[in-house]
Amino acid sequence: MTEQNLAPRATLPPVAARPAAAARAETVRVGAAGALAAGLALPAYWWLRDGGPSMIVGPGSALTALGQLSGLAGSVLLLAQVLLMARLPVLERAFGQDRLAGLHRIVGFTSFSLVLVHVLTVTWGYAAGSLSATPGMLWTLTWDYPGMLLAAAGTLCLVMVVVTSIRAARRRLRYESWHLLHLYAYLGVGLALPHQLWTGQQLTTSPARTVFWWTAWGAAAGAVLVWRVLLPLAVNLRHRVRVASVVPEAPGVWSVHLTGRRLDLLRAEPGQFLLWRFLDAPGRSRAHPYSLSAVPDGRSLRITVAAAGDDSGRVAMLRPGSRVLLEGPYGRLTPRAREARKVAFIGAGVGMAPLRALAEGMAFAPGEAVYVERYRTAPLFAAEVDRLARERGLQLLRLPGARRASDSWLPVLSRPVDDVSALRGWVPDIHERDVYVCGPPGWSELVRATLVAAGVPDRHLHVEEFGW
Repeated sequence: MTEQNLAPRATLPPVAARPAAAARAETVRVGAAGALAAGLALPAYWWLRDGGPSMIVGPGSALTALGQLSGLAGSVLLLAQVLLMARLPVLERAFGQDRLAGLHRIVGFTSFSLVLVHVLTVTWGYAAGSLSATPGMLWTLTWDYPGMLLAAAGTLCLVMVVVTSIRAARRRLRYESWHLLHLYAYLGVGLALPHQLWTGQQLTTSPARTVFWWTAWGAAAGAVLVWRVLLPLAVNLRHRVRVASVVPEAPGVWSVHLTGRRLDLLRAEPGQFLLWRFLDAPGRSRAHPYSLSAVPDGRSLRITVAAAGDDSGRVAMLRPGSRVLLEGPYGRLTPRAREARKVAFIGAGVGMAPLRALAEGMAFAPGEAVYVERYRTAPLFAAEVDRLARERGLQLLRLPGARRASDSWLPVLSRPVDDVSALRGWVPDIHERDVYVCGPPGWSELVRATLVAAGVPDRHLHVEEFGW
């Protein structure tokens, strides 16, 4: 690793210990947690105020009470998981899409579990605690109570989404198939609404409750309509993005160059990703998250794609002039997440795409930025990165070869040394740097653990996993 004493493109001003952007993001995260806690507490309070505990006089009523509480909590969490993935800019900037996806998964599994508890305990309770009478009661509730048939269909949609979201199932599914199936979650949540409003007495027995639930449902539906439908429609009508060319970068890896109108209005930042639909290729109805691999210049965009599924493998066949639909930009792997003067980029495979854009777009003096790349056969964007090293003093550390062990993110080294010691040897001041990491999920977790052990503060770790 060598240092080039050349003038940088820009000079970075002093970095505050806690920039305003980080403080705003923390405020939003605390506020979101408080809103969720209040949303869960308020229906429970109303249930208690109505004398819910006093109505428990036997096994049947106890089961019904448990079903009511689990149904109320499950409803709130169902709406929360919709909002988490509705592309709300305020949440996306505060959490980042990868963290939102993780929260969405936790909230989703929790809400689904509560929905199952609600269905089972209410049915068992209505059957007066008789297990043998429960199947018949379930049939009666489904066919005779208003909205229950729709709720049953919604529950089946949620079952399908949850089953295909289990890690073992996801490993067997192509991303394209998983994404299409996952959209049924919206249908499942929507089909539950009539049942709740027609038969849920705890939801409609006072104006305050009616306002609370209608506002919650309206906010969730409105967020999806505005940020997942109307805004992308407006963005694509304005920019009219098309493919300019497709350039091979490595075996199974291509860069797609795109042009459009007034692309500066996208306000895309280096390191971000967008959701792409290529209209002249199969799978045009499915969106794919691909990162920008070059700094947006207001006139063109570049993404770099590895053949990881049926649709991504067809990128090489895109024709110049092909229409492209996009959503975004998204992601917090950007310069605005930076707090320290010094910075390090650590990546592997096509995960180098956003890091290469960051290395070009960030301001740093010679020696203040380190670019660490793990690869098997050849580095990605080698000529471009070499030019950054010559012109801006970007320090390069290239680590070729297969990983030396399953519990290490490094290749075989000339002398036996653990990952933390190796990293400290190469970058002694790693604990003083903001570190941007992008690569396969398991590999990224190993890098994160190494960085934490090397003393990098959590707020200086910016990780985006190349996975789904």
